[in-house]
Amino acid sequence: MMPFVNLTAQREAYREELEAAERAVLDSGCYIGGPEVAALEKELADFCNSDAGCDRAEPETRAIACASGTDALTIALMALGLQPGDEVIVPDFTFIAPAECVAFLGGIPRFADIDPETLQIDPESVRALIGPKTRGIIGVDLFGQVADFNELWEIAVANDLWLLEDTAQAFGATFAPWEGISPNKPWRAGTIGSISITSFYPSKPLGCYGDGGALFTSDPKLEAKIRQIANHGSKERYLHETVGLNSRLDALQAAVLRVKLRHLEEELKVRRENAHKYDEFFAEYNARASAGAKIVPQHIEYGCTSTYAQYTVLADDREAFIKKLDKAGIPHCIHYPMPLHEQPCFRGLAQGSENRNAIMASQKAVSLPVCAFTDVDFIINKLRSVL
Repeated sequence: MMPFVNLTAQREAYREELEAAERAVLDSGCYIGGPEVAALEKELADFCNSDAGCDRAEPETRAIACASGTDALTIALMALGLQPGDEVIVPDFTFIAPAECVAFLGGIPRFADIDPETLQIDPESVRALIGPKTRGIIGVDLFGQVADFNELWEIAVANDLWLLEDTAQAFGATFAPWEGISPNKPWRAGTIGSISITSFYPSKPLGCYGDGGALFTSDPKLEAKIRQIANHGSKERYLHETVGLNSRLDALQAAVLRVKLRHLEEELKVRRENAHKYDEFFAEYNARASAGAKIVPQHIEYGCTSTYAQYTVLADDREAFIKKLDKAGIPHCIHYPMPLHEQPCFRGLAQGSENRNAIMASQKAVSLPVCAFTDVDFIINKLRSVL
């Protein structure tokens, strides 16, 4: 059976490097934090602060590793001062973690609709949700494309809100700022929010062999606060100035990530080539498909690049499409089967039922394999046999 993400083939490709890195950590006796994690943080920051070999202007982004992407969101919200009863605007169509972390800390998620083509949070919907209790916005870089942070920052600044970037699916993507904004060249995902976060869950474009995450900020005060929160609220051993979390990345995962980070750009290049092949196939298919049978890929905005964490399409008749995928033996996933406002844990908020685009996407979205070790030509030939 073809895997949705071929992690076995990836490990085989880098086996020598991975085994050497893993062995060095196991032989070192240093398994939590230490030089391996410090080296990873520096390399992540260096990646964020570069753009095709050109240095970004100051201030530079700093990276702080932690135990998971969900922890990264929680720590970021704590560092930004979220209090019980505060409202935070989140996209209605995404994984539960952003809204979950807001609610976990006693905040109230407010569900914004999405753009029907890019599937990113809709700035106009965000504007409509701002009220006296609003404290911030979480922009999610869904499926590997950066959200519209030009508009989101304009909204945040005008309303004195913080802006958190959830780039769990898009580390390695780039975003085109409006003309006149400095630096006027593509920004890296992970550098765009007051705080940005990512996840190293194994199936992510940059994934480890367990859970892992990181936070990014260019504000030294926020960096210090994040490090303190992630270390039991402590700056020095056995002195706890605030209540925090135990959220540390282990050295073995850091070693794996350092190897994979060296290959990230080449993998992203293959992912984009794979996505282009799908784009061409579905353009050809849609030119002959009847009304009610279209299968339309997520739109990538001009000037932006995507990591294609997954290749997601909107199928007019998802049930029929999935039956054909199953017949052809093509793996697939539904990201996501319902908007967040319909999740049982959030129904009590009684908000979001007007988000028609989020509802539409949850009824049509299907994701296909796209990783650098997926034979997309083989999949397209299978698609031709059933579509």
